[in-house]
Amino acid sequence: MKMRQLRGLCAFALLTLAALATARPKAGPEQKCKSGPVDLVFLIDSSRSVRPHEFETMRKFMIDILDTLDIGLNATRVGVVQYSSQVRTEFSLRAHAKLDSMVKGINEIIPLAQGTMTGLAIKYVMNEAFTAEAGDRPKVPNVVVIVTDGRPQDRVTEVAAEAREKGIEIYAVGVARADMTSLRAMASPPFEDHVFLVESFDLIHQFGLQFQDKLCGMDLCLESDHGCEHICESSPGSYHCLCLPGYTLNDDGKTCAVIDYCSFGNHSCNHECVSVLNGYHCTCNEGYRLLDDGKTCHAIDLCAEGKHDCEQICVSAPGVFTCDCNKGFTLNEDKKTCAPIDLCVEGKHDCEQICISGPGVFTCDCNKGFKLNKDKKTCTNMDLCNTVEHGCEHQCVSTPGSYYCICPEGQLLQEDGKSCGTCKSANIDLVLLIDGSKSVRPQNFELVKKFVNQVVDSLDVSAHGTRVGLVQYSSRVRTEFSLNMYHTADEIKAAVMKVDYMEKGTMTGLALKHMVENSFSEAEGARPASRNIPRIGLVFTDGRSQDDITEYAKKAKEAGITMYAVGVGKAVEDELREIASEPLEKHFYYTTDFTAISTIAENLKLNVCPAAEESQGEIEVKDPCACESLVEFQQATMSSLEQLTQKLSGMTARLEQLENQLLSRK
Repeated sequence: MKMRQLRGLCAFALLTLAALATARPKAGPEQKCKSGPVDLVFLIDSSRSVRPHEFETMRKFMIDILDTLDIGLNATRVGVVQYSSQVRTEFSLRAHAKLDSMVKGINEIIPLAQGTMTGLAIKYVMNEAFTAEAGDRPKVPNVVVIVTDGRPQDRVTEVAAEAREKGIEIYAVGVARADMTSLRAMASPPFEDHVFLVESFDLIHQFGLQFQDKLCGMDLCLESDHGCEHICESSPGSYHCLCLPGYTLNDDGKTCAVIDYCSFGNHSCNHECVSVLNGYHCTCNEGYRLLDDGKTCHAIDLCAEGKHDCEQICVSAPGVFTCDCNKGFTLNEDKKTCAPIDLCVEGKHDCEQICISGPGVFTCDCNKGFKLNKDKKTCTNMDLCNTVEHGCEHQCVSTPGSYYCICPEGQLLQEDGKSCGTCKSANIDLVLLIDGSKSVRPQNFELVKKFVNQVVDSLDVSAHGTRVGLVQYSSRVRTEFSLNMYHTADEIKAAVMKVDYMEKGTMTGLALKHMVENSFSEAEGARPASRNIPRIGLVFTDGRSQDDITEYAKKAKEAGITMYAVGVGKAVEDELREIASEPLEKHFYYTTDFTAISTIAENLKLNVCPAAEESQGEIEVKDPCACESLVEFQQATMSSLEQLTQKLSGMTARLEQLENQLLSRK
């Protein structure tokens, strides 16, 4: 409302100079302007360039304007501020409630007669004159009339703009030497209504007449061609246009346009918005229906509503559906019914021997005498001695999924695990790392201890011969006995049977670190490296390590330790291979069951055999016809025939396997 009244003071001012110059009689009490409440401040220039008689003309100018106004605390309030190099309030808006006291106050003004600090004066009026303490009223138009005769000595553009932004309407009246550019910088727009420049103070009354018309003018909506398309609303000395409900005022300030509520973006339709007069309504895209709230669109789910004829799966989209089939079935040409997929018949399987079909899936099986491997696809002959070239010099013994070689009594299996010989134990330093984790379980741990003692039985244990140390690990590492603690096999075996089961985790990497840094130290009985006593480490585990083994598996080998890895059950083959020394086939052992570890102990060749000493003197030549030589020849021949028979049996089994594969694929 305050801005509306402000615009009312400045909207209709296109009066001609002749009309401004027209004289009018002094208004009597019954002619007082009833313009409504206004807070009016005169800001008058009293610099030294304003001569005394000119200042008197300014007094009369202000009094003449006041004489036409309806003065009162509830009507028009008036304040006067003069300025030169300084600013001074002569009286505030709340100082006088009657015209007579205002006139007296104006007549008592003494000019300052200094410079022209107009910018300072405008800032003072904005911050001091139009305040509640000085009598300014809320929601009442603020009007200031600046009268100056010269160019400002400070900047006025910024401070005048700030005053206008605060809602103060500024009239700039210049006399004689006043600068038009400065007047326009101070005044409110439009400039033709708010900027006045006259040649002398004697002509200043012309502004007074026009200013009076602004406040007390006619009803321009009734008495002028206002041009409003819908509604004209009058205000003192001005008017503005309004629009009917459902319309908005265009930029020309007169014509109206229908409000497009959809374009404003303040609707709540989640699909389409359609504007209508005074509002909008919502519509939905195809396949959706409008809910009762009139705004939200919901997809029409034909599957949920049962409006489909799919045999198995209905896939819904807004207003439509498509059919699909369960896993293992394929959609028929009618796009509705389903048929099972037989992957075995279609050859879409990778079973080595037998394919068993189900809708869209298959499982593999093996022929009699074969076992399905962990990959659930390939098969293994349960009797590997008859199916592979095992290479055993004396005899091959089959185990589930594996085999091993044995030697005749009085001979030892060599390091290649196949040949036999009579090598005597050499001196070694052996440290066994045994897994005492929770997954081993107590009954199996007893089998592990028997495995250790079985290994000890194959060694030539003494203080100067083979030395044995034992380390158990789980989540931590514990030395059960060091290399220099016991010097006989019986002492070692007795100590092994007394070892308590640790349980908890599987920190194989930590155990390897302990072995490298502690177990093979001279402090724990390892003999100096300069003596070239072989150092052998044997790791026994049943599961995946819970820490990294790479670093210390490598450091053990770099330290010259020959590493053996024995795995059982859930032991990880990749970890065992990383621990074991090269060649892996001589240093890596694995079995699926704890009950088979005794077999590994029989095959395990930890001793390093010395090179055969060259025989001294003549070589003994045996008589080939002697009875002893004939017996040896007969035994060798029978052994060769037995190996040849085993190889032929293996080839026969392999041929049967290939024949079964061909039949299953037809």
